[in-house]
Amino acid sequence: MKSSITLADAFKNSKHPVVGHGKRNVRVLLDAFEGKDGNEDSDMYGKGETIERFQAKMAAYLGKPEAVFFPSGTMAQQIALRIHCDETGKRKVAYHPLSHLENHEEDGLKELHRLETVLLADRDRLIRLDDVRLLGEDVACLLLELPQREIGGQLPPYAELEEISAYCRGRGVRLHLDGARLFEILPYYGKSAAEICALFDSVYVSFYKGLGGVAGAILAGNAALTERSKIWKRRHGGDLISLYPYVISSDYYFDRRIGKMAQYYEEAKALAKMYNECADTIRTVPAVPASNMFHVHAGIPKEAMESILAGVSEETGVGFTAWVKALDDGGSAYEVSIGDRYAAVPEDRLREAFALLRDKLRSYSA
Repeated sequence: MKSSITLADAFKNSKHPVVGHGKRNVRVLLDAFEGKDGNEDSDMYGKGETIERFQAKMAAYLGKPEAVFFPSGTMAQQIALRIHCDETGKRKVAYHPLSHLENHEEDGLKELHRLETVLLADRDRLIRLDDVRLLGEDVACLLLELPQREIGGQLPPYAELEEISAYCRGRGVRLHLDGARLFEILPYYGKSAAEICALFDSVYVSFYKGLGGVAGAILAGNAALTERSKIWKRRHGGDLISLYPYVISSDYYFDRRIGKMAQYYEEAKALAKMYNECADTIRTVPAVPASNMFHVHAGIPKEAMESILAGVSEETGVGFTAWVKALDDGGSAYEVSIGDRYAAVPEDRLREAFALLRDKLRSYSA
């Protein structure tokens, strides 16, 4: 039976949403400012105690000499790659075919900076050491995204990551970390952020994804890179007169949630296990999550899956997702990212929702 409402509305109205931290409304900003001294001076054009203190805090956490706050990761990463190319005198950068830079930035790297790109590995798998060995001498920098979001948040073994780092350094290839979800992978590797970042020449981290801040990013590296990045930030129009709403929010949610990453990771593994035991027509990618996120793949079309999930939400109050995408093979998929909400879902209600999901999937396939 087809659901009477859209999946987006069903998720929005659900009493027990499974994913995320909560609604992204003005409260996200207001909570960060609660108790703040209203007389504290704002930053001005990248200078001031508030922004400089946070930059130093993140540089220390990431184990890098310096760090610069940016309004967006898109800006930070394009600038980092441009600097690596300028410093090496080469115009090519390499990354995964499903990198954010290749698929979601309107070719900004190519149009704004006139850099050439080399796509490594197949779309449905990670970049491995054997792929890196194929790089030509004309490549300035390799970007690795950890975890690789578009294929379910997969990660390479840490030993192989060390080998890739050593290989690049031995051949003068800069290594940049797209660490938009770096904080979320620390429990999987059992390493500190500084240990992972030590393998890279530069690193970008986000403060609105796993942490749930308003917006903002950090680019960290050596002093030469960060000083040049400040010039490029001004050229990109990112050196706003004040960034303190983003800085204060980033600092607040970093402190609030960085200690919960192991909890989110364990909850993601528990939820993935329930999905994989639910029905033959549904599975997670990867089978065991490497962070707080994974993808759910279903062997039925997008429209049918949307209707089934909306029906489950209407009947049980449990919201699994707000959206589903179509796959080339005729199936469908959606992303799961665990945050504060998951712990508030009653276990019996969650199991009831999975039982209903299993029944609806079987009825569709019968």
